[in-house]
Amino acid sequence: MVLRIVKCMTACGALLLAWSLGALPVEAHWADQAVAEIKVEAAQARIVLTFPTSLVVFADDDHDGQLSAQEVRKRRIRLADGDELGILAVEPPPTGAVTPGPGIHSMLLLVYRWSKPLKTLAIQYELFVPGVSTASCLATIIYRGQVRTFVFTPERHTLTLAPGLASLWHQGISFTALGIRHILTGYDHILFLISLLMLGGGLRSLLKIVTAFTVAHSVTLSLAVLNVVALPSRWVESGIALSIAYVAAENLWRKEHAIRSRWLVTFTFGLIHGLGFATILKEMTLSRTNLALSLVSFNFGVELGQIAVVTAAFLSLRVLATLPWESTVRRWVSAAAAAIGIVWFIQRAFLA
Repeated sequence: MVLRIVKCMTACGALLLAWSLGALPVEAHWADQAVAEIKVEAAQARIVLTFPTSLVVFADDDHDGQLSAQEVRKRRIRLADGDELGILAVEPPPTGAVTPGPGIHSMLLLVYRWSKPLKTLAIQYELFVPGVSTASCLATIIYRGQVRTFVFTPERHTLTLAPGLASLWHQGISFTALGIRHILTGYDHILFLISLLMLGGGLRSLLKIVTAFTVAHSVTLSLAVLNVVALPSRWVESGIALSIAYVAAENLWRKEHAIRSRWLVTFTFGLIHGLGFATILKEMTLSRTNLALSLVSFNFGVELGQIAVVTAAFLSLRVLATLPWESTVRRWVSAAAAAIGIVWFIQRAFLA
């Protein structure tokens, strides 16, 4: 059984390279992401929904190139005051039909009306392509003079607005879950972490690496969300790809020097990864009132996901260290990671 696992690990380098050549993860984190701005007034709620145009292929039942009120209602974007559902109308935008295509987003204006002023508001959002676990909708909600933020996902698709701690609790949980999903579905971040650990080293070395990465990406994540630091997305994504290629190549040719300086290299590249983490939050109009909660919760989720990845990789490498094929597996994985990083860099810098 162990022999079979090791053989699979030895072959993973080639498989990873083949996968990278067949997929173009230029904008891997937000291809399935929607953004909603919800403004609730006395007896009306207006939603400006920006969503991946690829959803039209799934939800456009009459094949007219746009989503009608009936189609949106069927796909379960519902707002209710107690037992009374809001009456939905779709108003401009959009103007004209939308054309499905990768990386394209479209916009809808959804207006819900009630017969009397709202007392409570329950939101049900399920406009997700079936089977896409990475899908999400980042919602900014203006209700009763307060601005709230919430992340709808296939698992967390309902929200009942309530004052005080209950609302803050929902917000914190949703942003923590978003951070976990972001790191676990961010294949470039995962590959970077694996490449960092592939060189080996003891527990002390691991703690220095993880701490350096955590501090670095937390700093730039916060600065970017606060609009203190801003770089073009192409530069950030290309820099993340280069960080993978560099660290993986260093595993092959500068082993002794790399072990001593890995924490410093990790900190430097962690600053770039933090800017990548921030992109998903900058898509939202985050409330200044609860900005700290959103930021801390999201970063906490990222750290939880990172701990899961690092723990799994570290334990796997400890098992690998007891086997005679250890050095071969490490070289193959590092070589594949370097090749993937170069491919991603070319895609993101020149082909996006």
